[in-house]
Amino acid sequence: MNTHPRTRLSFSAWPAVVYAIGDVHGCLDQLLALEALIAADAAAVAGEKWLITLGDYIDRGPASAGVIGHLMAPPDNGLKRFSLYGNHEKLLLDFLDNPPANVDWLRWGGLHTLKSYGLAVDFTNPDVKPLRTYAAELAEALPPAHRTWLETLPVCLSLPGFLFVHAGIRPNIRFEHQTDEDLVWIRAPFLEAKLPAGLRVVHGHTP
Repeated sequence: MNTHPRTRLSFSAWPAVVYAIGDVHGCLDQLLALEALIAADAAAVAGEKWLITLGDYIDRGPASAGVIGHLMAPPDNGLKRFSLYGNHEKLLLDFLDNPPANVDWLRWGGLHTLKSYGLAVDFTNPDVKPLRTYAAELAEALPPAHRTWLETLPVCLSLPGFLFVHAGIRPNIRFEHQTDEDLVWIRAPFLEAKLPAGLRVVHGHTP
C-alpha cells in the first residue's frame, strides 16, 4: 500500500511573502475577514505573494460547503493560494467509503458539514438515520467538483527551511518515510520533539 499517495509540493525559492491560515472548520465569514486583512497587509509588498491554508476546512462551523466553494475559486485579492489536506477532509472521504468504520466523523463535526450541504440533520438525535443513509445522501449532495478537490489536495508544501503541513511530522524519521497519516494526524510525538536544525514547521491541527 502506498502510504503517501498525496502530492507533496516543494519549491526551491521563496516568493516575496507567505501567509498561512490554520483550521477554518466551516467558518466562512471569519475566513473572508482574515483574507481581507492579509490582502491589505500584502498590498505594500512587491512581488509574488502566497497564502497557504493548512487543512480542516470543514466540520463544526456552519458553512463547510461555502468554505470549500470559496477555496476552490481563484483568489481575487492578488495572492496565490495553496490549500493543503487536513484530517477532517480525510474523515469525510473515509466516511463516504466506509461509514460504519468512520462514525466518529459525525461526532467530530460531520453533522454540521452534512447540514451545510442541505441535508436534514437532527443534532439532538444524530442516530435518527442509518450511517449508510447519511453517506448516500452526502455522496448525492456533494458536488463532483468538491469531491475531486478534496481527493486531490496536496498534503504539504515545503520551502527552504520551512514545511507547511496540517499536523506535523514524526520525529527522527526521514521525510520521505513519513506517511500521509503522520502529516495530518500526529500530535504529541511532534509537539514534544526537538525539530532538526534549520527546519521550522508551520501547522494547525492542535488548538
